[in-house]
Amino acid sequence: MKEFKYKINGSPYRVVVTKSENELVELEVNGTPFTVEIEPKTKKPKSVVQRHQLTESSPVSNRASSTTLVTKPSSSSGKRTVESPLPGVILDVRCKIGDSVKKGDTLLILEAMKMENNILADTSGKIVEILIQKGDSVLEGANLVIIE
Repeated sequence: MKEFKYKINGSPYRVVVTKSENELVELEVNGTPFTVEIEPKTKKPKSVVQRHQLTESSPVSNRASSTTLVTKPSSSSGKRTVESPLPGVILDVRCKIGDSVKKGDTLLILEAMKMENNILADTSGKIVEILIQKGDSVLEGANLVIIE
């Protein structure tokens, strides 16, 4: 069992590798368990968590609020990706594909560090893809919802 301590954007993370077999690694990040598949080295490294792909993310602001807006443009087509600002568990998904949302609408509830965080739409549009479901564990920067 290996243990690592990281500080990302000023936030401490404790990562414990509990099991490693071939390309599958079981680990805990601040007590939240994950099973990670390590892919062969490619030009652009990425990690895969069971059922959900994580992508590289840009730094997010450390706001001390329980209401969070984190998005990035997914392309020049006008789509925006809502990202997880913190590692945590999805408690509730309050939107569905095809819903029209306004800036400030609550899209989902994320539990992180024993606090419920409202993840809000930072733009008005239509939900075109929901990449998570209730009960999923997500890491910081994970793609959650795509708005067009």
